[in-house]
Amino acid sequence: MSRGNLFLIFVLVSPSWEICCSQRGVTSIDPVIERKVDSLLALMTVEEKVGQLNQLAGQWDENARRVILTDEQRNLMKRGLVGSFLNVTGSELTREFQRIAVNESRLHIPLIFALDVIHGLRTTFPIPLAEASSWDPEAAEMSARIAAREASAFGINWTFAPMVDIARDPRWGRIAEGSGEDPYLGSMMAAARVRGFQGSGFHDSTSLVACAKHFAAYGAAEAGRDYNTVDISEQTLRDIYLPPFRAAVDAGVGTLMSAFNEIAGVPSTANHKLLTTILRSEWGFKGFVVSDWEAVEELQEHGIAGTPGEAALKAITAGVDMDMATQLYIKHLPEMVESGALSMGALNEAVRRVLRVKFALGLFENPYRNCHPELENEVVVTAQSRGAARKIAGESIVLLKNANALLPLKKDIRTLAVIGSLANSKVDPLGPWAGFFGRPEDVVTVLEGIKAKVSANTQILYARGCESRFSDTTGFGEAVRAAQGADAIVLVVGETRDMSGEASSRSDIGLPGVQEELVKRVYAAGHPLVLVLMNGRPLTIAWEAANIPAIIESWFLGVETGNAVASVLFGDLNPSGKLPVSFPRTVGQIPIYYNHKNTGRPFVEKEKYTSKFLDLPNTPLFPFGYGMSYTSFSYSNLRVMSLKVRKHESVTVSIEVKNTGAQAGDDVVQLYVHDDVASNTRPVKELNGFRRITLNPEESKTVEFTVDTDRLGFHNSDMKYVVEPGKFKVFIGGNSVDCLEGSFELTE
Repeated sequence: MSRGNLFLIFVLVSPSWEICCSQRGVTSIDPVIERKVDSLLALMTVEEKVGQLNQLAGQWDENARRVILTDEQRNLMKRGLVGSFLNVTGSELTREFQRIAVNESRLHIPLIFALDVIHGLRTTFPIPLAEASSWDPEAAEMSARIAAREASAFGINWTFAPMVDIARDPRWGRIAEGSGEDPYLGSMMAAARVRGFQGSGFHDSTSLVACAKHFAAYGAAEAGRDYNTVDISEQTLRDIYLPPFRAAVDAGVGTLMSAFNEIAGVPSTANHKLLTTILRSEWGFKGFVVSDWEAVEELQEHGIAGTPGEAALKAITAGVDMDMATQLYIKHLPEMVESGALSMGALNEAVRRVLRVKFALGLFENPYRNCHPELENEVVVTAQSRGAARKIAGESIVLLKNANALLPLKKDIRTLAVIGSLANSKVDPLGPWAGFFGRPEDVVTVLEGIKAKVSANTQILYARGCESRFSDTTGFGEAVRAAQGADAIVLVVGETRDMSGEASSRSDIGLPGVQEELVKRVYAAGHPLVLVLMNGRPLTIAWEAANIPAIIESWFLGVETGNAVASVLFGDLNPSGKLPVSFPRTVGQIPIYYNHKNTGRPFVEKEKYTSKFLDLPNTPLFPFGYGMSYTSFSYSNLRVMSLKVRKHESVTVSIEVKNTGAQAGDDVVQLYVHDDVASNTRPVKELNGFRRITLNPEESKTVEFTVDTDRLGFHNSDMKYVVEPGKFKVFIGGNSVDCLEGSFELTE
């Protein structure tokens, strides 16, 4: 059969396609697409079906300094044994690969090209943890939309993002890629990023298929050590770690990625309950699941598969549709079908899911829809995308301390010392997932941003001080001399970008190397000192918090780092970020998170037999939701409109917020709830809503929240979601600690 005849079968599209696939990704079964899939499945051999489940990685050629097409890959594509490539980028290269798949294979099935586009392509945005500090889902959606627009111009159809893992342990390096410790904030950000990547729908050639990862509970790895075991209750899994994935599915995410870790003895990549019972039967997910890198093969290392073939069989029967990088599916599944170990129905269903997404993308109509070399330079790092990156970076900065209103600094300051290797780094602000496309030359450093912001008469004294992770102190003398000769000091310390991210767990999350000694030496100079942190996780900075007058958490902010930081330092931007994760005082407190249980012996001052440490408080150094401003806000007049409310109804709660300072500013008003008495123990507080507001000096605003009682439930011992009657407390404030309190009663 000719390619043209096949296209007549496949590409007759009815208006109903728009309803099912255009607004929210793959949200329901489209009968038109299903008929096309059925027609194609009927023509496919077992090997060709398995080929659609095979994802290969682009092969890097060190001599050519680019990805190349190998003879083996070409041969597999001609035989129809490749469904997807990852790390093959660029319009010309993806077109070359696609041409072989659609012109030289028997059934002409197009490839889907994937890449980790985590926080921007060439326009690098703040890392997701930083972006979550904005508490601004619209900002997260905007950055994902721009990233999709850039990536789609380079032949990419599919991104392995967003990462929606909840992380309560900052030792885990991949905390940088998610939205922190809270399932509600994480859910809002997950849905926003899915909407941003997938845009108005897959019919839009600037949209990418999103992939929520890593399913599931990867962020609960024991000791924060990457790839490590996870052992949590099913209630905790369902109430804490799964909600952001459910939010992504409800937003129409096209794909999910299984996690490396096991959960209570069952690796995620072989977890039928997780991938089939929960994801598909309970949630109704219609897209497909891809394994993480070589995770299918690693089932042997987990000890639940004795052979590669057994690993492949366990993964596909659990619900992993596409095998990333190992080729175990194409090597072993055909023989499994022949022997009867794998049913044809199970194989067809996995293939159906992959083809469903390809049809929804319109790849059968136009396999080269994302292959436009002329767009590659036009869409990246534009004035518009830089403006968005600068805005989001500014919102992501958290002011942790500002004693005696040291900040903002004056632009006409006579002499300013800028110290720290990170202050002049063009690489580290890109963060751990800049990937193939992030370029140091696009980055505005902190030093450059400061120089552009101060007056022409200001003298800048720059000193490296020390490298971030090494023990060389030879630069201390120069740094101290600069500090002694300045009217004020900006000291930039933290982590290099490779100290966060995958395989970058840390047992000690203090300032690495000799940076704390540098901080103490510079502090001893006796001049006003501002500490700027650049990092991908919370750090233990107890000494700095006690002694340094002003501290800014900047995270890794991307290409506009310097402009955003300088805008905050000199008052052009009033900081408004709020922490999406608690900062521990020491690693001994970890895990530490705001929505903990109360225990039977909660801490009581001066009582011995209560839950506490002997040597430090239970409380974090900086709590979840915390962040200061250059102005001040007061909260008053909390009102619960209905003191009694029935199930399935809602209750309105309001608070009056006033800007009591001298300048305009943003605050994030946060609503928490607590179930007083329940059949299972409940957290002391749970985030239930938030609202970012802007107030001018002396301006007041009444902020209203609608508490949906259906969202006040939890999973009981039978794993049923229940909403139980009883008394509920509500808390509203500017962080998880400083809140006003009210209550209402939920009745039957």
